[in-house]
Formats: sequence, C-alpha cells, structure tokens
Amino acid sequence: MRLKLISCEVLYREMCYAIARSPHQVDVEFLPKGLHDLGSGPMLRKLQECVDRVDGQGFEAVLMGYALCGNGLVGLRARALPVVIPRAHDCIALLMGSRQTYQTYFDANPGVFFRSTGWLERGGNLEQVFRDRTGVGHTLEELVARFGEDDGRYLYEQLSSYQRNYRRLTFIETGLERDGSFERRAREEAAQKGWQFEKVAGSLTLFEQLMSGDWPDQDFLVVKPGWRVAPRYDESILATERIPE
Repeated sequence: MRLKLISCEVLYREMCYAIARSPHQVDVEFLPKGLHDLGSGPMLRKLQECVDRVDGQGFEAVLMGYALCGNGLVGLRARALPVVIPRAHDCIALLMGSRQTYQTYFDANPGVFFRSTGWLERGGNLEQVFRDRTGVGHTLEELVARFGEDDGRYLYEQLSSYQRNYRRLTFIETGLERDGSFERRAREEAAQKGWQFEKVAGSLTLFEQLMSGDWPDQDFLVVKPGWRVAPRYDESILATERIPE
C-alpha cells in the first residue's frame, strides 16, 4: 500500500522508526506541535486542509499521528480516502502503548506530568506559545505591570495554581534514545520544579501497527469516505458519523 501520514512533530522519532519498519510506502508530513495550543477549531481546520490535499495523489489511506487531542480531530472528514486514527485521548497513550496502560498509570499517580524525547527536544516553543496566550509562566511582576496590582496578583494566583496540582514528572523511555541525555534533562526539570521523578518503559506497538496496515477496531478508528470523526464518551473514545448531505 501507499500511505500518507500526517503527524504531530512531537512524535517525530517514534513515527520515523515505525515508517522504516513498515512493509508499505509511507510518505509523511509533520506539523508543528504548537497547533494544539491554537484551540480545537483552528487545529481541525489545519488538519482538514492537510487531509484534503492527499486526495488524488495515489495514496490508499491517510494515517493520523494524532489522538483525540482536546477534540482537535472532532469533525475531521474523510472525503475520497479512508482516514485512520489511533483510539486515544492524547499522545501519552500512544507512547505508553495503549490507552489502558496510560489510564492505569494515571489513576495510580494523580498529579503526574509527562515528558518524552519529542516533548524535550521539540516542546520548548510550544510552552512559549502557551505562556503568551494564557499568561501561565509569567512572573508576578510581569502580570502586575500589565494588569495592575490587584488584578495582577489575582491572575498570578489563578494561573500558577495548576503547578500545585503536579507532584511527579514521568519520563517515558521508548528505546529510541541515543544516550541518557533526555533522561538527565527530565530529571533536571523535575528537580527544578520540586517534583518527584520517575522513568517508565514506553512502547512502539501502536506506531508500528499504524504503519503496518493492520488496524484492529479496538485500537484504531477507520473513517470511511463520506464520514467524519465524532467523540464517544466511553472507552472507544472516537466514533464516526455520516457527513450530512
């Protein structure tokens, strides 16, 4: 088969590894990680543009290197080609090998913040976008100067409160790390924030399955032409609905 992958660049190393092992020809387009921070509407529009461009180029399916991602894929339409999407809420489930593994770990470790090779080497300016758009990460002095004493202090308390909910930084090791530098960076970040550090073994299973052309329904949603993505509020996470005439 000839397949087209559209993926978030945070998964660059994992996707390239899986492409190299695929029995099929896979062409890839990586999109900036900051796309998530634009909101579900702009994210959907960008992804739809990318999917639509694939039609008529000789591919047999479009693979999405994304999960539900804050509803950024809700409404995504398959026009001439089927679109294949992992059944997961976000990329952490992909990196951990399954949404069940992710949920089990998350339930046992509330207040956990995840890092991977992609988030460490490509996540810097995403945090800057998030900072600029929300105010999170600004100092008290910056907010007071911008909004005044009372409003600045109130905003600082509200915007910095999210950090108090985190107590642990977990590094997901997939086996693609060249050396220990990524783990060291994750440990340093945890120490700077005063969080506990843990390393867990990730998995490349879902990445390899996505490139293999074997898409079991329990792990992947295949959107047929003429249908679009809809959310499901159960373990399946994603569903399809017919595009209205």
